[in-house]
Amino acid sequence: MNHRTLGKQGLKVSELGLGCMGMSEFYGPRDDAESLATLDRALELGIDFFDTADMYGPFTNERLLGGWLKGKRDRVVIATKFGNERREDGSWVGLNGHPDYVKKACDASLSRLGVDVIDLYYQHRVDPKVPIEDTVGAMAGLVKAGKVRYLGLSEASAKTIRRAHAVHPISALQTEYSIFERHVEADILKTTRELGIGFVAYSPLGRGLLTGTLADPKALGKGDFRAERYPRMSGENLKQNLALVEEVKRVAAAKKATAAQVALAWLSSRGADVVPIPGTKRRKYLDDNCGAVAVKLSADELGTLDRVGAAAGPRYADMGSIDTSA
Repeated sequence: MNHRTLGKQGLKVSELGLGCMGMSEFYGPRDDAESLATLDRALELGIDFFDTADMYGPFTNERLLGGWLKGKRDRVVIATKFGNERREDGSWVGLNGHPDYVKKACDASLSRLGVDVIDLYYQHRVDPKVPIEDTVGAMAGLVKAGKVRYLGLSEASAKTIRRAHAVHPISALQTEYSIFERHVEADILKTTRELGIGFVAYSPLGRGLLTGTLADPKALGKGDFRAERYPRMSGENLKQNLALVEEVKRVAAAKKATAAQVALAWLSSRGADVVPIPGTKRRKYLDDNCGAVAVKLSADELGTLDRVGAAAGPRYADMGSIDTSA
């Protein structure tokens, strides 16, 4: 496992991170014992970049990581997020980028994680009711106070990124990016590269579609949002998307690799500033994902994958919280 640099402020992370959301919510029942074993295995495999958020659970994902972190803090880079405000009972409050809330949310995350400082602190979603300068100004105050090391944004538009970066250096942008979700290449990725901001790719496997193993979402079980309200896994969209995945599977078969490994290798090839964070709560999938670092794609293979095409259907049933500022 090699390392990559995010931004120009000194943040170095493993070339593959681990998204922890599914360990606590959205992807079916929890299994804390297997999740903890998966975290241990990730560290054994050289992953040191772990991604969470206060809203996952809500709050239980940070607590899970907090318990696991004891005795390991100096070996781990922890990224967490604020801005999707939820209550303890799981109900949603809404987007919140108010400066006073930024400070409150950070203190709560520090407590749940059991750490003195958060390595990378993201605004999870841009609050359109609060100027980004005000939110990032409050985040910058956390850096000055020693509570946060590096700042990030998630799902921010190119315009918002520029405004935020003018207030305080942004080290990383986290946004969905995969073989068949490439909207960031139009403008956002150009902007992060111009400004020297690293790119963290979430859902690099298309929420499991690019593994080539999800032909029937109904088999995912109760509590898995993909089977219930993920547009790309319903009706005609699913049929079209599975056809796209067949091309990835053909490349993988020729490489004697899995479709997931090829999809991650393709993403890593997009640039040394790109770090995928595939999420999983099971060791077997983690082991498979980590095999991607040994997969080297030829120019012809990369060209084939580049031509796979965009997924059918929107990324979320409700795209209202995604910043699309011109």
